[in-house]
Amino acid sequence: MIKLITTDQLKPGMHIHDLNCGWLDHPFLTNAFHVRDMATVDKIVKLGIREVYIDTVKGADVWQARSASEVSAELDRRLQEIAEKKSDRPIEVDVKDEAARARRLQGEANKIVRNMMDDVRLGQQIQVERVEPLVEGIVDSIFRNQDALLPLNRLKNHDDYTFQHSVSVCALLVAFGRGMKLDKAVIRELALGGLLHDVGKARIPDRILNKPGKLSDDEFDHMQHHVDEGVALLRESGGVSDIALQVTAQHHERFDGSGYPGGLVGAGVSLYGQMASIVDVYDAITSERVYHKGMAPTQALKKLLEWSSHHFDPKLVQAFIRSIGIYPSGSLVMLESKRLGVVLEQNEGNLLEPVIRVFYHTGQKHYIPPEIIDLSKFQVDRVASFESYEKWNIDPQLWLPG
Repeated sequence: MIKLITTDQLKPGMHIHDLNCGWLDHPFLTNAFHVRDMATVDKIVKLGIREVYIDTVKGADVWQARSASEVSAELDRRLQEIAEKKSDRPIEVDVKDEAARARRLQGEANKIVRNMMDDVRLGQQIQVERVEPLVEGIVDSIFRNQDALLPLNRLKNHDDYTFQHSVSVCALLVAFGRGMKLDKAVIRELALGGLLHDVGKARIPDRILNKPGKLSDDEFDHMQHHVDEGVALLRESGGVSDIALQVTAQHHERFDGSGYPGGLVGAGVSLYGQMASIVDVYDAITSERVYHKGMAPTQALKKLLEWSSHHFDPKLVQAFIRSIGIYPSGSLVMLESKRLGVVLEQNEGNLLEPVIRVFYHTGQKHYIPPEIIDLSKFQVDRVASFESYEKWNIDPQLWLPG
């Protein structure tokens, strides 16, 4: 049986089924392994990991611990409660009218961030004024209709992950800030911070940054220095607001003090740093890498909700979930009718009833004529589960808007 235990219950002889943290948050070769000594336990605790899943068939048990299925059921219940609270995101244009513009914007953003990182590697300063028009374009697109740009976050490739991740974090922070009803001027600075938050990685050697496997302990420590490097680069460039600096400096801090580089606790992490840490983890764990399978968006939201008992402010996690939806746009879902579809838009009155384009029948195992269904109006079908594109061998680019 798979059970969830606290790390102070972890002992040699147990078998870890899942380290229960983001894949960038630990240097172990895999997420699952046999615990052979207390040194391994101490290393896990030192990383700030508070809970892990163990396999009681392969190792020692903790009899009173909750099963993974019990934990999952509780998280589903909490997601349901969040979904029932109305979200307010005014839509200025239809998603199909914004889709082509969003695709062009994303392509431009990836090129600009790539060029900026290349310039930093060559010893040049960041020219903030060159990225400000791009940030303005992303903010405006999200405000017109975020369901056009946010799904494109899923379209990453392995080689350009660092650049594409920065663009995704930027867009997600805009949606998050809008959901929090922050002032638009503040949201622009949040977006700029999101776009620049990983710029320090330009000073990390390629052999570490692009290593096709897990990092050694020394490499892991070296990688963590990208935060301080990024802050130094932004201070050198000048013209960067405190908000953008906080996003860069604190996106790896955690609410319980287990983050880095400062080990800041609670309110010691700014609101903008806390928002950035939530968004950064969400995009990282939903992204495909050579040595890491991305989670389905809804599963990632459940993880954020689970980790909000320690690493994140629960109220902020709930606000983030409401800002992008229980089934975020671009997600693949299965309906009770056994049809697969991609989520196109959210319904603000009920986040469990999005607008979906169905195109495949899993029972009959064949494609069907595409049909757009608004589940808030089509009462005879409901979402049964979230799915992965990889499992069904489906190319998301074929079904996203635009």
